[in-house]
Amino acid sequence: SALCEELKISQPPGGTALTFDEAKAIASRIGYPVLVRPSYVLGGRAMQIVHDEAHLQRAMNELAAAGTLGREGGLSAERPVLIDRFLDDATEIDVDAIRDASGEVLIGGVMEHVEEAGVHSGDSACAIPPPTLEPWVIVAVESYTRVIANALDVKGLINVQFAVAGSTVYVIEANPRASRTVPFVAKATGVPLAKVASRVMLGATLAELRTEGLLQPPTNFGHVSVKEAVLPFNRFPGVDTALGPEMRSTGEVMGIDSTFGRAFIKAESAAGTTLPTSGMVFLSLNDKDKPSGLVVAKRLRELGLGIAATSGTADYLSRFGYPVDRVVGKVSEQSQGSIADDAVNLIERGEIEFVINTPRGRGAHSDGEAIRKAANANGVSSVTTVEAALAAVNGLWEQRSSEVEVRSLQEYHGRA
Repeated sequence: SALCEELKISQPPGGTALTFDEAKAIASRIGYPVLVRPSYVLGGRAMQIVHDEAHLQRAMNELAAAGTLGREGGLSAERPVLIDRFLDDATEIDVDAIRDASGEVLIGGVMEHVEEAGVHSGDSACAIPPPTLEPWVIVAVESYTRVIANALDVKGLINVQFAVAGSTVYVIEANPRASRTVPFVAKATGVPLAKVASRVMLGATLAELRTEGLLQPPTNFGHVSVKEAVLPFNRFPGVDTALGPEMRSTGEVMGIDSTFGRAFIKAESAAGTTLPTSGMVFLSLNDKDKPSGLVVAKRLRELGLGIAATSGTADYLSRFGYPVDRVVGKVSEQSQGSIADDAVNLIERGEIEFVINTPRGRGAHSDGEAIRKAANANGVSSVTTVEAALAAVNGLWEQRSSEVEVRSLQEYHGRA
């Protein structure tokens, strides 16, 4: 925080707390929603996006209670709870870079996340080159990365995570170490980042590595690379598959092709997500995602797929010219006998090929959770963000023009 202030780089407002009263004061000052996270954890463990005071109370109670965090020391002056303003509708970006002892910084890659900020970077798909970022954003994050790496006197790899909201680029965190994205960036660009970083840590400069031929410019033959998380939900049929700030993935895969959409489809296939080519797609969107849902519905129609939707989503789509084939009730409506079928029944009967459900919350008894659990238990692929749904349907549309092409990394990098 002090370093960002010194460098005049924006970061989300926030503070640290040991008690609920301290946390409440911070949240009142910066405004809800807030991101609540314990100190010194990896993978976003126990992180929560909190929308109101009651939720904040529950989150603080959970962090102070016994459990693995309690066994590791619980809350203390050395291990406070970090509370930051959560950036709604922000685009998250990862940058991997290498700095040598001379102060030169090599930008390995700028990755744009598919899911918006709020989904842990380990669970989010991302792409190189960034498919939608404005040029000024790329210049800004590269410049900020260089300045931060120099200020920290890094010798080796550094990963910096950013969020772009409107016209402001925020630093989320900077880690002077290798990131899980380094192998992906190396395969996407053809630059052996791990080997280069190892040599730099042993004293070589980037200029020397260029002279000896190890460090070459990244290849740029017009391909797009997409990293996708491999999630273990098929082994745990009773869990909610909604993504959030706590990392749940157990591996990563990547797809490469001539466009973002086609590369995304390859990555989804590698991750085990079966995208529909026929049948019925179930659609249930929270209010914030419904405008984007119009594009999803349009593409589904163009692909010849049927649409089933909950009444709220169906009414919205119909109002703008995209009537659905089947309106289904919520679980609560079905129990009251107002609508014959709900999405869970359709999934269990094998009438749904794919589920698009974007949750508003993570309530234990929410209809969305029941739908996602039913899809997982019955082997029906699903996505829980509208950004992933858009990428999937656009990729399916692009794929109609030609069959999927398989090429080696060496061919993509012009070294076959």
